[in-house]
Amino acid sequence: MAENKTKPTKSSVTAFLNKIKDKQLRDDCFAILEVMQKVSNCDPVMWGSAIIGFGTHHYVYESGREGDTVVIGFSPRKQNITFYLMGGLKPVENELAKLGKYKTGKGCLYIKSLSDVNVDVLKKVFAKAFKRA
Repeated sequence: MAENKTKPTKSSVTAFLNKIKDKQLRDDCFAILEVMQKVSNCDPVMWGSAIIGFGTHHYVYESGREGDTVVIGFSPRKQNITFYLMGGLKPVENELAKLGKYKTGKGCLYIKSLSDVNVDVLKKVFAKAFKRA
């Protein structure tokens, strides 16, 4: 059975974020880091080369494949900031209705910047997603 490619690493989250050239994106990511750390009460961990995760969820599929993933996490991408929420988006539908400008796809939430969303609602999304896991 294939092994998961995205695993926790010992890489520095701060060093990773400090490499972001776009100042606004870097500032947004540090703000998101703070919020996720607060709602999860977990230290951030680099997963692979570009995902910052909080908490660990062990899963087992019916096929027998199993592994670990983040409970909540994010990654600064060129096009947007991607949020990973264990349990998908369905549990946070009510919050998403009040969030602001965002896109979704395959269980991920995408925003361009924090200025496009209601940060208090985003905190609720993270907190609810973390508690459900």
